[in-house]
Amino acid sequence: MRVALGADHAGVHLKEAVHSLLQSRGIDVHDFGTVGEASVDYPDYAAKVGRAVASGEADLGILACGTGLGMAIAANKIAGVRAAPVVDLESARLAREHNDANVLALGARVTSPEMALQIVAIFLDTSFAGGRHQRRLDKITALDNDRHC
Repeated sequence: MRVALGADHAGVHLKEAVHSLLQSRGIDVHDFGTVGEASVDYPDYAAKVGRAVASGEADLGILACGTGLGMAIAANKIAGVRAAPVVDLESARLAREHNDANVLALGARVTSPEMALQIVAIFLDTSFAGGRHQRRLDKITALDNDRHC
């Protein structure tokens, strides 16, 4: 598995914890930054991670900012990205199982590091269920194709 990782200044410490978890699982990590607490613009990192996932360079993406909301909004502008801001374990499972989310957005200001790492583990370990959910996913994919209108 290949995971693209990115964060802004508010999520950088959480990103580092997630990076360690991924490495301990033997996952290939492409860290797009940031590396410090100096103020940066989250859409830049969401775009890098989103493009890596959409192009197939990475299988999944994980983003961190203050709330996870801005990262998810920005990443979802990339066709093929299904980014979910997640703050609880059930949403992490359902984001993958029902929605085939391929980017997880975490909020360092609203989720403890311990909870965030549990969320990441569930996100990584849950597969898309397919079945009735595939029809819905196909409709989401069709919306990507309508973006040029």
